[in-house]
Amino acid sequence: MHNPKESDVTHGSAHLVGSSEHIEAERVGRPHAPSVPAAPRTDLPQGLDAGLFKLAFRHHAAGVAVITADAGQGPVGMTVTSVFSVSAEPPLLVFAASAHSSAAATIANADTVVVHLLASAQLPIARLCATKGVDRFADPAMWDRLPTGEPYYVDTPVWIRGRIINTMDAGDSKVIVVHALEAHAPDEDVRPLVYHNRTWHELSERSVIADTVQAG
Repeated sequence: MHNPKESDVTHGSAHLVGSSEHIEAERVGRPHAPSVPAAPRTDLPQGLDAGLFKLAFRHHAAGVAVITADAGQGPVGMTVTSVFSVSAEPPLLVFAASAHSSAAATIANADTVVVHLLASAQLPIARLCATKGVDRFADPAMWDRLPTGEPYYVDTPVWIRGRIINTMDAGDSKVIVVHALEAHAPDEDVRPLVYHNRTWHELSERSVIADTVQAG
């Protein structure tokens, strides 16, 4: 695999559980007040050197996703490696949007987003949404809008549409909690796209480690 040249990828992860009150308000159609982001900590003692911190995470493999949204000024997309699920009931997922990403502000201000969980065949989409200074929706054949209005990339086999229910400032990123509303996933397996040590990778049957533990 070649080393990617992108400069707009959001990395990292965090743990945050969404508010069940906000979920319930959404279900019954009652309006709810927007969540108030927690103020970023400014009184933290000196921690690990940033370079060593980044080096440690270079050894951590992560699945690649693309987030798309439209807050009213046109579609935006952002490549992230920070998506993870935190709850199945209610269905909640979390990702982090770096302030350095050109799409972060729009995504954070959107009501809903589409989270594309990429297979290796979608590497061009991952590259596109990680490259600064390009129109990520210039090719009309690559994307469309869902019946609910959100932009999405049509060739992505797995995507989840959801509503943003909470955000939290964390350093130079914003942690975003999404309540999943709709999903598309194929019955057959796909080969996930993974980012590790600044390089794109493909998971396949060749990467399976045999379980050598014998049943007692």
